[in-house]
Amino acid sequence: MIKRMKVRRIRGTIFFRSAVALFCLCTLAACAHAAVALLMEEPYGEFGAMNPTGHAAVYLNHVCADSPTVLRPCHDGEYGAVISRYHKIDGYDWIAMPLVGYLYAVDDVREIPSRVDRERVEELRNAYRKEHLIDLAPNTRRGRAPKGEWIQLVGSSYDRTIHGFQVDSMPEQDERFIAIFNDRRNVGHFNLLFHNCADFSRVVLDIYMPHAIHRNFIADLGLMTPKQVARSLVKYSQKYPAIHMTAFTIPQVAGSIPRSHAVDGIGESLVKSKKYLIPLTILAPELTGGVVVAYLADGRLKLPKGTPVFNIGDEENTGQRDPAGAPGRKPLTTPRDPVATATSPEVSQR
Repeated sequence: MIKRMKVRRIRGTIFFRSAVALFCLCTLAACAHAAVALLMEEPYGEFGAMNPTGHAAVYLNHVCADSPTVLRPCHDGEYGAVISRYHKIDGYDWIAMPLVGYLYAVDDVREIPSRVDRERVEELRNAYRKEHLIDLAPNTRRGRAPKGEWIQLVGSSYDRTIHGFQVDSMPEQDERFIAIFNDRRNVGHFNLLFHNCADFSRVVLDIYMPHAIHRNFIADLGLMTPKQVARSLVKYSQKYPAIHMTAFTIPQVAGSIPRSHAVDGIGESLVKSKKYLIPLTILAPELTGGVVVAYLADGRLKLPKGTPVFNIGDEENTGQRDPAGAPGRKPLTTPRDPVATATSPEVSQR
């Protein structure tokens, strides 16, 4: 009789613990919140040396790509999509890519390499292209991978470090975003000055936070840059803390590929480069002086130290906001909420 009672107690304890664990998992899944994040991507290569402003894209963790040009709500187990404006990719203005493919050119997080070289990256990109992007980037007549900007769609983390600025969103906003972009004409009209990737990010974020992103007509000469989008987002979050802005970093994958370098704005690049600053000071001293002063006064953005590292599927480094909205806890991560939301470091304007 005593043994039977002990067995029943043990079974009861196991059942209770299992029920509690199941309840916690269900609660976490229910609490997985929608979010939208600006991805400010560092410049790299020869073009990056000439244009230090980098690239801008937007990541939505509850919006997925049914195809590169059709959006839909995510299903359970999906990581969301990255959307941005590109130049000369099959005539489209914007293209949406699954998060894992966009960052690492693979379908499964278990296939992400810890170290790469140029040859390995080309293999991964070409394999992903053949599997998913053959219509956007078909083979050449010789059956080889084509040249062009399609490589920007896959394996971005092999080329550069990415800085993320995330804010909370609502399901209604995601639905509105999907409806707007699925209905609009997707015809390319890329322009480096007024219709670039940062301008596109401004348009996307405006759906979630109207009038949050604005141009800096002095420090950036009126051009929209990825850093200006981030700067505007930080200012907006300081004015409206309820959006819970947090920052994260997606590091460049280790390997022999040259490292990317810091993102600069227009005025910032002039201040840092004597190659351009001295000639401009001679030719247009008033204008140059105004740009420098504007940059020093309202054009700087100091990235925080100790920013959480974004690791897809990493339960130790990825957190969620609890039901009360308090950041800082690190429960089990669900695939629908992979963005790091640990306590956000201060993001300074100067």
